[in-house]
Amino acid sequence: MSRRHFVKHMAGASAMLGSSLAMGHSLRVHADELKKNRKSAILLWMSGGPSTIDIWDLKPGAATGGPFQPISTSGDLQICEHLPMMAKQMHHMAVIRSMSTREADHNRGRYYMHTGYVPNPNIEHPGYGSVVAHELADQRPDLAIPPFVSVGGASAGPGFLGMAWAPFNVSSNGRIRNLEMDLENTRLMQRVAALNLMETSFIRETRGSVAADHQNVLKKTLEVLTSEQMAAFKVETEPEEVKERYGTNGFGQGCLLARRLVEAGVPFVEVDLGGWDNHANVHTILADQKLPQMDRAMSALVEDLEQRGLLEDTAIIWMGEFGRTPRINQDAGRDHWARSWSAVVGGAGINGGIAVGATSADGTAVETEPFSSEDLMASICHALGISLETTYTSKNDRPMKIAGGGKIINELFA
Repeated sequence: MSRRHFVKHMAGASAMLGSSLAMGHSLRVHADELKKNRKSAILLWMSGGPSTIDIWDLKPGAATGGPFQPISTSGDLQICEHLPMMAKQMHHMAVIRSMSTREADHNRGRYYMHTGYVPNPNIEHPGYGSVVAHELADQRPDLAIPPFVSVGGASAGPGFLGMAWAPFNVSSNGRIRNLEMDLENTRLMQRVAALNLMETSFIRETRGSVAADHQNVLKKTLEVLTSEQMAAFKVETEPEEVKERYGTNGFGQGCLLARRLVEAGVPFVEVDLGGWDNHANVHTILADQKLPQMDRAMSALVEDLEQRGLLEDTAIIWMGEFGRTPRINQDAGRDHWARSWSAVVGGAGINGGIAVGATSADGTAVETEPFSSEDLMASICHALGISLETTYTSKNDRPMKIAGGGKIINELFA
């Protein structure tokens, strides 16, 4: 996020924040307060398209199956042997094995899975985070920090909902990208004071509304940055054993930050883990790098949310742009595949410990009812108490149904 983007974001957010920029709000929100219909969601975004046939829907014995073996879990399903810690948490999670989506290109798949709409040159649709933040912000009128935080990578934008609902991008250590502001820095505060003095002079000379508007944005920006709620971003204050439990890499600390932000009342957090575009040496990369890293962080997040009484109100979504081909290519990798793959969800009243849908013995086709990006997003909205009758109006005055008009995946709530 650039300084210009940050100021634009805060300008839009000021309309929403208004008088709710309260000072003195503590980081730790009591569990009984969180239970007052204060739903949240955490999207674990696996950028690049993970090989779900090697992770959540293994095919042992099939020519397409690869070398990994399935292991039993705390739920009624099996997952990859390289996820032993997640195996203990699967009673909280559901694997949707019959995802069948239409976009196998990275950019188009990313857009489709984030918005519930295929790309359209005439309309920019809002992503998950913007939609959820827009719909749930009124549940937390005391929230001073942004309602949609993207950790470790850029998320989809707010589309026609406007800049007030844009992602607030931070690094996994909680630092605001390209805006390393030390609010105790004397030189910075002197510059702020000088700018404020100049703008006050312009306002008094009645030279138009621009100076007054900018001064108001600056004021609200500083109120946000100096709010005690910003302590939620200080992952370094966590005990060392907690940081180790999540993993001291970027994704691990990003998941820890997500827990802290949800605990502080942020409605939507996205954490990015890239590196899944494995056209070569897929099994070596998964076994040595990606799966151990994901296993530690994701299992810690689920366990931590449950122990703190937050999981019942927090939806977790694990997904990428698409899956990867059942066929293993000549470079020992797998290519792009959107026809039959898996996503994982849990929390917020979603049934855990189950596999929804099934693929064929070799993983090449969905054998049960197929589910789309729209269906997945509709199900998450339902879990969060967001009405699927919600309809927006785009900038070209077209009605746009939330979640692309998708249907609820009933098995997740039966």
